[in-house]
Amino acid sequence: MVEPANPDLSIGKQCKLLSISRSSFYYQPKGETALNLMLMRQIDEQFLETPFFGVRQMTWHLRNDGHLVNEKRIRRLMRLMGLMPIYQKPNTSRAAKGHKTYPYLLRGLRVTRPNQVWAADITYLPMRRGFLYLVAIMDWHTRKVLAWRISNTLEADFCVEALNEAIHRFGPPEIMNTDQGSQFTSFAWTDRLRRSSVRISMDGKGRFLDNIFVERLWRSLKYECVYLHAWETGSEAKVGVGKWIEFYNRKRPHAALGGKPPAVVYWLRKDKTQTDQQEQRVA
Repeated sequence: MVEPANPDLSIGKQCKLLSISRSSFYYQPKGETALNLMLMRQIDEQFLETPFFGVRQMTWHLRNDGHLVNEKRIRRLMRLMGLMPIYQKPNTSRAAKGHKTYPYLLRGLRVTRPNQVWAADITYLPMRRGFLYLVAIMDWHTRKVLAWRISNTLEADFCVEALNEAIHRFGPPEIMNTDQGSQFTSFAWTDRLRRSSVRISMDGKGRFLDNIFVERLWRSLKYECVYLHAWETGSEAKVGVGKWIEFYNRKRPHAALGGKPPAVVYWLRKDKTQTDQQEQRVA
């Protein structure tokens, strides 16, 4: 997909056109053993079922499945994956020292229209010989995935790239909700939101359910796509995730939306909201 020797387009420009970060193009499998990668896959699957499992419970679970592991190894692997139980936020959800955090604004709020509230989160993607990270931005009301990016690091850049795309394509939301991870408390992320007059909302520490709709998205994505494949490269992962998200947005029936796909409901309700607002201004 990317042609390093292309005389007209630099690698950076090609990555931008393909909506992938430069880091995912240069992706090299992480240096973990096959055993550790297998354990990480099992940890990821179990964590979707029991997000309250801490290091001790996860270690016991793996031992009960016949794996001779200790807590030290499982703690390191869970941290590498960005997983910690719901009463302890993961590495992906720790604010960096000196970063400002914001209050949770959604408690008691009726979300009744598209672009009223967006949510963003990061998840771990297992590969055949390594792993990547995926960020997605979702419209809270319609569950539509507005933008996403894959990266091989947990730096804030790939999150900001996804945010820029979502705002460019759909306009800014009224509220953006995330956890308190360093990516979402970074200056680059919060400054982009403030410059777009977006109110910033952050989950309470250990509040797994505050961003429940994105957590459900991860569960569907992994069981319906990620766990069915063993991608070798970042490009393969990008194509596979992209196809599933296109299917999810445009064709996959959603129970919360009366069986309609998220993208269909998003555009219908967005058009209705705009019509209602125009009628109110005329009146």
